Amino acid sequence: MDGALAPVLLTVGALVALAWPLAGPLHRRWRRARLARQPFPHAWRTILRRRVPLLRRLPADLRLQLHALVQRFVAEVPVIGCAGQEIDDEVRVVIAAQACLLLLNRGGGFEGLREVLVYPGAFAVQHVRTGPDGVQHDERRALAGESHGRGALVLSWQDVLDGAADPSDGHNVVIHEFAHRLDQDHGPANGAPWLGPRRGYAQWSRVLGAEYAALRARVEAGVEGLIPAYGAIDAAEFYAVVSELYFERPIELRAAHPALYAQLRQAYRTDPAAWQ
Repeated sequence: MDGALAPVLLTVGALVALAWPLAGPLHRRWRRARLARQPFPHAWRTILRRRVPLLRRLPADLRLQLHALVQRFVAEVPVIGCAGQEIDDEVRVVIAAQACLLLLNRGGGFEGLREVLVYPGAFAVQHVRTGPDGVQHDERRALAGESHGRGALVLSWQDVLDGAADPSDGHNVVIHEFAHRLDQDHGPANGAPWLGPRRGYAQWSRVLGAEYAALRARVEAGVEGLIPAYGAIDAAEFYAVVSELYFERPIELRAAHPALYAQLRQAYRTDPAAWQ
């Protein structure tokens, strides 16, 4: 390399290295501003009317906000088909719309999410489970959804459709897995998603901890309630399960568990019970 040219190239390289961390956010803001100027596609509205009846409850201002979030999600999050699953706008938009319910009035997005993998139906996973004797066992299970801490979220398309079809049954795999994703955005899933810089976790921990303990006691006693027994597995599953109820059966959740509903309302910054 020419001796006179070397310092120039090094200087340019240094400038590029310094500018690169800024270029990403600037480009993202520019792209998002461009998206905001584009109308929500009519074909997408048709898909959502047919596939996601829960959205009919949304007030007009939240529906507009959701449309903008869906456009951003589709533009920024790769959705990849697995095991022969084809990916088209219907798959992308149906998943995005249900996921983005969790972002209404919150701003931001699913910061740690790198990709969404979609299988046609339930998919098999291999887990290592530690038994009460301390011995580890390989366990193979069929799942409808799974969120990995490393940034991948996996869904069964059939379960996505089934969860969206009945907006009042309290079972929605997209809401469940994206609640896990929010929980994982600032560390391992522990049932405590990011609540905001000015919000303490003491009351959240107190209320959800008490509700979780009460659920475990009911499950051990064989007493059924609004919150499914699956939520008693651990604190992370409890948070994901009650998030499903919050969006799909909000009036019942508020009546049966008012303190829990109040905490979720503050975290999600919406009030689905008022949408009915």
